[in-house]
Amino acid sequence: MAEGFLRALGGSRFEAASAGTVARGVHPLAVRVMAEAGVDISAHRSRAVHEVEGRWDVVVTVCDASCPIPPRSSLLLRWRFADPLQATGSEEERLAAFRLVRDRIRERVMALVARLG
Repeated sequence: MAEGFLRALGGSRFEAASAGTVARGVHPLAVRVMAEAGVDISAHRSRAVHEVEGRWDVVVTVCDASCPIPPRSSLLLRWRFADPLQATGSEEERLAAFRLVRDRIRERVMALVARLG
């Protein structure tokens, strides 16, 4: 979701790539809630962190536990969010968890884009 917002809000000013400990695929509920926000991430692909090696100006982690070791960067930001994949209950309850994280990520990305603008 963070990659999607950075691409949407930052345009060509930024290069964005997201990765996790294990490449699992883009979750359908993430695609759905991002579409609600006007951002299409349906073509994004999941990557393992070793696939985005190299040096980055800014690396942002968006996990609250089991974060992968990020690539080298000049600035490391740790944004801690509950993993919406861990949400249980009905589909609507799980969507609510994804929406909450989506909205918090959007706020942070907007602030980052303004800061780095």
